[in-house]
Amino acid sequence: IETRDVEAAARELGRNILSLNASSPREIDAAFATIVQSRAGALLVGNSIFFINRRRQLAALAARHGVPAIGSIREFVLAGGLMSYGASDTDAYRRAGSHYVASILRGKKPGDLPVEMPTKYELVISVVAAKALGLDVPAKLLALADEVIE
Repeated sequence: IETRDVEAAARELGRNILSLNASSPREIDAAFATIVQSRAGALLVGNSIFFINRRRQLAALAARHGVPAIGSIREFVLAGGLMSYGASDTDAYRRAGSHYVASILRGKKPGDLPVEMPTKYELVISVVAAKALGLDVPAKLLALADEVIE
């Protein structure tokens, strides 16, 4: 997630952004103390491998403190987060097999193959987490979701 893109979107919506960094489990706990103290309305979890690996801790803290949390991978929702929106791993694996592997098997050098950007993104919503947070997810949003956890 590009911080400047999120900040620009927030300005357009008239919202404030509190940007926090963490590089250890202890720093995540400290960041959550700041989130709770500032009465943040939601948490947008960055798409770094550190946060992906700490998704259970992040989802548990968000649930404990009643903070709606959004991540970039489906597994964040499975860990207890409210929703995720990000590139589809399933589609990326399929495309890697059908494009990259096939090209290499046909004799192309891996270094000569272009890097491809994701083409399919997925929205996953947890109705269970929404209910625990006292939120009603609009039916229109649920209809747009690729997966709804009930």
